[in-house]
Amino acid sequence: MGVTGPIRVVVAKPGLDGHDRGAKVIARALRDAGMEVIYTGLHQTPEQIVDTAIQEDADAIGLSILSGAHNTLFAKVIELLKEREAEDIKVFGGGIIPEADIAPLKDQGVAEIFTPGATTASIVEWVNANVRHPAEA
Repeated sequence: MGVTGPIRVVVAKPGLDGHDRGAKVIARALRDAGMEVIYTGLHQTPEQIVDTAIQEDADAIGLSILSGAHNTLFAKVIELLKEREAEDIKVFGGGIIPEADIAPLKDQGVAEIFTPGATTASIVEWVNANVRHPAEA
């Protein structure tokens, strides 16, 4: 059952964080690389993000968090995807995330974390290499 068409990515800003410049830069880079991007805007709840990803038939969710609430919010998105039987939607994230928190986030199911300094090219490359491919094998 091959999936065709461009990769679809929901880019979201969960929680109370009001800084979205980085999320918009990533959304534009993914779009310019040929992906379909749905940007949810600021102050989204995990429920809103998961609902959007399912409604939009997204292949991935990119979360941007600068507020320090990454452990709680990433975990809730992963939990909701499991509850909705949508675990095939990959979750990746970025922002101000301490090195010590990255391994536990990945253990919970976050596919990749990008910290400050990650290039847009490296994020695009990762999405192209890691989204959809296990399902296509």
